[in-house]
Amino acid sequence: MGCDEVAPCRLNPNVLLRAIMVKKNHIDIAILGGGLSGALIGWALHQHRPDVNFRIFEGSEQFGGSQIWSFHETDIPQDCVQLIEPLIVHRWAGQQVRFPAFHRELSTPYISVNSERIREVIGKALGDKIRTSQHIDAVTSGHIKLQSGETIEVGAVIDCRGQRTTPHLTLGFQKFVGQVMRFANPHGLKTPIIMDADVEQIDGYRFVYVLPYDEHTAMVEDTRYADGADLDRKAIQSAIADYVTKMGWQIDEILTAEEGVLPIALGGDIHGFWQEAQTAKAGMAAALFHPLTGYSLPYVLQLANKIAHLDELTPEGLYQLTRNFSVSMWEKGSYYRLLCRMLFQAAEPDKRYKVLERFYKLPQPLIERLYAGNSTLGDKARILVGKPPVPIVKALRVLTDKHTSQPIKT
Repeated sequence: MGCDEVAPCRLNPNVLLRAIMVKKNHIDIAILGGGLSGALIGWALHQHRPDVNFRIFEGSEQFGGSQIWSFHETDIPQDCVQLIEPLIVHRWAGQQVRFPAFHRELSTPYISVNSERIREVIGKALGDKIRTSQHIDAVTSGHIKLQSGETIEVGAVIDCRGQRTTPHLTLGFQKFVGQVMRFANPHGLKTPIIMDADVEQIDGYRFVYVLPYDEHTAMVEDTRYADGADLDRKAIQSAIADYVTKMGWQIDEILTAEEGVLPIALGGDIHGFWQEAQTAKAGMAAALFHPLTGYSLPYVLQLANKIAHLDELTPEGLYQLTRNFSVSMWEKGSYYRLLCRMLFQAAEPDKRYKVLERFYKLPQPLIERLYAGNSTLGDKARILVGKPPVPIVKALRVLTDKHTSQPIKT
């Protein structure tokens, strides 16, 4: 007998409870990792696909990490501006670089986003769609299992859990330690120093990066383009203190600190990299970073926007989208990997700064296009023309290497 007004259905409470639990433990998309890439994908879905039932699973206690991400205004495509605008904490009208041979002011606007703003804006908007302290035990077809034992049925997975060791990519390292400081006296900076290489060269190409927040507060970061990933925190903190003294600043208080090791791409097999797992990936897990600068936010933002506008958010559709975007960015970055090899393999470690010193003498639009990953053929020729700032024999060896698509031993 069917349900009607004469004989209404009597629902079994146990059946109803099981139906509710099945619905509770099913989500359309599981985003694994709540750092920059996971946060931006969740934000893009929230903005453009409110119909999608997704969750972000972050292993640590804190969503959004503990970091500052910066970029040039010219790095961001116009269709992504709306997504990033609410997350901006600082915007400067220009920037400067310093090398032993010259100092230069550039008028390219420079912008920063930080973890606190991501929590404030995205965290508040997504609410209980974010689950912290949730370690993933296993990912299988249609399910994820948490270390707590909970199993969740999922339509698709996007892995945003960061960079992992792989035999398919050959990397150099960009190591950094940064401290946000309040000074007793005004620091006098109106724009960021994105590279101050007019310092002692230690552990490869070394420069200091300074972001002025107000007249008494700035973030001072010591960065090294190094051959090894070992991070000597105390030694770098001591070098930061020496730099602050050299600049004539007096530290009143160290407010926060950050550190990290970013990849610099020298070579590899991107197709082999993607054959390791048939799961959609984003961010560092998808090798999405500028090969030369290590900047990741512009790439992650573009992918998040593409995911939110994908018609079919299926495992196959997401895998193909993330893979194709990663591969296209990798192939587009082949010239920048050549420059990286010039930096790491042709230049002596304490002379690597000469490569960047020469580059920053070039026209500003060319510099902007390189950071945005949009260098023209003319730009590429202009960068390499003339006497190289490295030993000629080593430069020729790098330029004539026929195996740039395969891993390169360093």
